[in-house]
Amino acid sequence: MAIVELSKLSVIGLNDRKTQILKGLMDLGVVEINNQDGKLTDENWSSFIEKDGDEVVVYGLDTKISEASNALDALNKYDKGKKPFIKVRKPLKESEFEAKLKNRDAIEETVAEVNGIYKDITRLKNEESKINTAIIGLRPWVQYDLPLDMTGTRFTSIFIGTVPAVTVVEDVERAVSEKSDGAVVYKVSSDEHQSYLSVVCFNEEKNDVLEVLRQNNFTPIAFNEVSGKANENIVRFEKELEEIRKNILSLEEQLSQMASNKPDVEILHDNFIIERDKAKILSSIVKTKTAFYFDGWLPKAKEEEVKGILEQNGCFYDFKQPQKDEEKPILLEQNSIMEPFEAITNLYSVPSVKDIDPTPFLAPFYFIFFGMMLSDAGYGIIMAVACFILLNRFRLEGMMKKLVKMFMYCGISTTFWGVMFGGYFGDFIPVVAKTLFHKDMVINALWFNPIDEPMTLLIFSLILGAIHLFVGMGIKGYMLIKDGRPVDALCDIFLWYVLLIGLVLFGIGGRVGTGLVTAGKYMSIVGVLGILFTAGREKKGIVGKLLGGLGSLYGITSYLSDILSYSRLLALGLATGVISQVINTLGSMAGGGVAGAIVMVVAFVIGHTFNIGINALGSFVHASRLQYVEFFGKFFEGGGSAFNPFNKKTKYVEIIKEEK
Repeated sequence: MAIVELSKLSVIGLNDRKTQILKGLMDLGVVEINNQDGKLTDENWSSFIEKDGDEVVVYGLDTKISEASNALDALNKYDKGKKPFIKVRKPLKESEFEAKLKNRDAIEETVAEVNGIYKDITRLKNEESKINTAIIGLRPWVQYDLPLDMTGTRFTSIFIGTVPAVTVVEDVERAVSEKSDGAVVYKVSSDEHQSYLSVVCFNEEKNDVLEVLRQNNFTPIAFNEVSGKANENIVRFEKELEEIRKNILSLEEQLSQMASNKPDVEILHDNFIIERDKAKILSSIVKTKTAFYFDGWLPKAKEEEVKGILEQNGCFYDFKQPQKDEEKPILLEQNSIMEPFEAITNLYSVPSVKDIDPTPFLAPFYFIFFGMMLSDAGYGIIMAVACFILLNRFRLEGMMKKLVKMFMYCGISTTFWGVMFGGYFGDFIPVVAKTLFHKDMVINALWFNPIDEPMTLLIFSLILGAIHLFVGMGIKGYMLIKDGRPVDALCDIFLWYVLLIGLVLFGIGGRVGTGLVTAGKYMSIVGVLGILFTAGREKKGIVGKLLGGLGSLYGITSYLSDILSYSRLLALGLATGVISQVINTLGSMAGGGVAGAIVMVVAFVIGHTFNIGINALGSFVHASRLQYVEFFGKFFEGGGSAFNPFNKKTKYVEIIKEEK
């Protein structure tokens, strides 16, 4: 349950064995290869090495990956088969994977065909959209008896266009007639936005009439791509639409029938990823005319396996232990209980080389806090069972598997605290007994009911918060001692322990015995004086040291605010219980009988589904926040880079390595 010890690997090999070496390392999947760009500018290296790799090859494989991905998107869109609830990688033996790729050329032809068909569908849909837009533009002119492309005769000019709906057409007619006695303004149609007009005038009056129309917000319309009357064009367009839709349906049916090729295309896609990664990793290698060099990191426990591959291919290699505080990737390793909570750590940040793995320390607190916030046995059982089913029904991996397993544990915690606080879908069981069966039933909390005794829960929450913070401070003290700074641990951690514990004893120790009050008083004095005279020890001069000590003592307010933050355990716990009771009360308002039972069931399903969703989310967020702000703030820096080994990072298929 810690950060895995890594070794630094350096390798020199012959170029003619490079492909086999990289394949072996990729299959093993335990070595992270470093970028070697720094050596290209190092005067000790740059004179006889050059960067390996070919970006053109990588670009070409990226293009193939994109094409295969587009084909899969198209097939998924028109696949009429049952879609999986959760998309997971399918396990496939290495020999089966390679056997499928024997038909690689045929699969690539399928990808090209699928993309071609989908491209045709897209083109036809664009045409369909364009024609529909044209029809919409033509419909207001259906009553117009002249061809839309007719702009005049030998002696007359014809304009068609629109004016805003707020413009009074009669006013336009009047204004035009004042300029020309022979001009005619005809209202073809109108809608809520505008009126559609046709204007005819003599050629010699054209400019004057246009000027009047512009003054009345007239916007000319030109139908450049149509000829003839509007209704004739609409009929023609509708026939074209019918033909286009038939073609689209035919092409979509082709894609639907080709959906059975998805598994093969997925294998091809993942093979392209493997080939791309092999080509891409070459850019992290430097070479001469005959040899190559790279370095990287691997778990110390895997040295023998890597050594076997390197010796088999005649490489010179060297394993070294990293120097203190040397930058290196971080690999975390947990037992099966702690591993799910690693997701909480990684959602915040990977530990730095100076950190210790916080996961084993945050896990029990997160488990407790989440359960206290949701604190309903019914909700907890649903969460735990649902997550258990997901874990056993699907081959979940990575972050998703960790989160689902963590929520299963949190469901168990929620069930426990629900029993302790007496929450079973709120007070659903007593309400049902009273409303539908007219019987009084009471389910007592095993400990206490937070709605009746909120102060008890608040005090308990603050005590848990203090323990949480003290653990964080203790981890910081351990890190300081391990780093060879015991004085800092004494001054910056232990004295705060003395002060904070002393203040607690001085404040509430009298309830146990007067001796605790006295002890608390002296502990507080020792703590204050110790911090005052030691916290500013790095500053110059007596005044500077004292001011530094006073500034540090002011930090006691931050401890107070940190502890008060744990009141959210009370707030969210009460929110879950109160909302549950409100839902149950609403469900009981219809009374007994069949109608009342139906209302009760509907309110139960809808209301409690909402409540478990919103409060489970709130519990996840706020339990995480207590770790990230209050707990991590005491000792954790973060900012590390996760160990990223050179392996087969497939998307659709999990390649199972077979024992030879």
